[in-house]
Amino acid sequence: MFFANGFVYGGEPDEPLKVISVKPLDDMMMIITFSSGETRLFDASILNGPVFQPLQDKNIFSHPVIDYGVVTWNNGEIDCAPEFMYNNSFEYTMVS
Repeated sequence: MFFANGFVYGGEPDEPLKVISVKPLDDMMMIITFSSGETRLFDASILNGPVFQPLQDKNIFSHPVIDYGVVTWNNGEIDCAPEFMYNNSFEYTMVS
């Protein structure tokens, strides 16, 4: 049992989802490993709006940084929530 925001919940609180590794690929694709242990394929071309426009520059896109479990670019000026990346990605199995 735990308390959050003035409510009592049964069970244990879920750990927030975090990105633990990210590998940029061509065509704005990324291989992302999450704190859940899952590795997924994310198509960053779905990131729309002016804030994400700099990602069209391959030099910026290809240099992501993980900051407290969140993928960031351009010295932290651009970021994307791990939950969004997870929910909009696809199961990926590495082939050796």
